[in-house]
This record gives sequence, C-alpha cells and structure tokens, in this order.
Amino acid sequence: MPYAHRAARLAVCSAVVLAAASACAPEPEEKGADKPATAASCAPGKAATVTAGKLTVGTDKPAYAPWFEDDDPANGKGFESAVAYAVAKRLGYGAEHVVWQTVPFNSSFAPGAKKFDFDINQVSISAARKKAVAFSSGYYDVRQAVVALKSSRAAKARTVADLKDVKLGAQVGTTSLDYVNDVVKPSQKPAVYQKNDFAKSALRNGQVDAIVVDLPTAFYITGAEVTDAEVVGQFENTAGSPEQFGLVLDKESALTSCVTGAVDALRKDGTLASLEKKWLSDAVDAPVLK
Repeated sequence: MPYAHRAARLAVCSAVVLAAASACAPEPEEKGADKPATAASCAPGKAATVTAGKLTVGTDKPAYAPWFEDDDPANGKGFESAVAYAVAKRLGYGAEHVVWQTVPFNSSFAPGAKKFDFDINQVSISAARKKAVAFSSGYYDVRQAVVALKSSRAAKARTVADLKDVKLGAQVGTTSLDYVNDVVKPSQKPAVYQKNDFAKSALRNGQVDAIVVDLPTAFYITGAEVTDAEVVGQFENTAGSPEQFGLVLDKESALTSCVTGAVDALRKDGTLASLEKKWLSDAVDAPVLK
C-alpha cells in the first residue's frame, strides 16, 4: 500500500479509537450543591447528615426575636425556629432528631468545613458568600431598615441623602452594613459591631444616631427593646431581585438539593407564608427611603 494511503488509514483508525475512548470515558463526578438530588439521597430520614439519624442545625447565640423566642432555638417558637423544624420534617426528621449547635454569624458562611447540616440565622444569599458555602433557595424576602431614637436628627430622615451626615451603625459582615456603605455612603465612618445587641446598646446610649437592621428586627427593637426609638424607613431593593435569607450549607454538602427541595415545597404549599404571618406579622410596612 502506498505510504500516503497507509497514513490516511492510520489517521482514520486513530480518530475512531479516540472517539470510542471518549464515548466510554466516565464523566467527572459532580459534588455538593451541583449534584442533583435523587429519591435515594433525599429519602426521609436517610440523608447523609453530620450525625447519622440526626439533623444538626446551627444558629448564633443569643438567638434574637422575632426569629427565635426566649433565646431557645429548640422550642420551635419564632419564625426561623419554626422554619427549621418544618424543613426537618420535610427531610424526615422529627423534632426529637433535631440537634441545635451554636455557630457565630460570621462563622456560618466563612470558608471551611462545617459541623452542621444547615445553618439558619438571617444570612442573606449573595454571590460573594456562595464562593465559600452553599445556600438553599430563599425562605424569606427581606428589606433593610433604619432605626433611630425619636429624639435623634436621624428620625427626621425621609430620603437616603438625609442619612449621609448622621452617625450610623450596623453589625459586621451583614447586608445591613453593606447598605450603609454602598447605598448611604455616609460622610462619617459607620460604627461596626460584632452583634446587634452591641448596636442596640450604642443606639440606646446615643453613641450612634441610627442603626440599620432587617425590617422585622427593626419593628421588634422599637416595639420591645428600645421603645423610645422608631423605624425611620426601609431601603429600596437595589439588586433587581429581592434580598433573601437562605439556609447555609457546607460548600460540598450532598444535602443542598434536598434542603432546597424542602424549602421550595414549603413555599409552594403555603407553609412559609403561614409561618411568616404567625411570627412576623408585627413587621408591618414602613416608608421607603428614596
């Protein structure tokens, strides 16, 4: 056979072999949040949890109202406690099989392996946080709000511009602080606190003119904790889609799809709306700061 013909035949044969090898080669296995849920992986009570037969749920301490009541996440009272138990039930875990773990707010979405199955602690879903952890779908649409003492000049604010020259405070690592820095852009550096308790104390003592928190927390603060304060207003959504709280999971968690399925089911059947009405009904509307 002439050399040119032999070369052509070898090239064709090589291509066929490579194509066959490619067709038979195993696809890379997807991990964590990218791996679709299956009936087996999400079977009630059979998920791959941190502790077999248990569902470990993280949240911070103190556990604030109206998200929790009496600083006791395990009592099922408060919006987030109730949501956690509703998700657990969907996953096949009764209340007696739910174990609560104390997890500081910023630690919940920091890089690194997690010792909880999911964390629930008013953690907003964001692209930046998704680099370190996985999220369920959103279980609550939230707005950020401004709380000020009634005697403060901040109480007279009607627009975002009215807040530029007042002393503002917020908890570190929160979207509340992001709104202060990115939306208000105050002339004074904002006061930053490790916990909302410290921010509330600073407000009460006049160390700041106003603090920024999520809207339900704002109404709880003014109704039960700092009664000489008022909700000045809420910020418009700036992202084009609602800011949402999501359940936090380990970046590689095999539970993410199962937990998202549970949250979606609770939204679809009206459970989330019912729990919101029961536990967050006092968080009525507030003026929008333009």
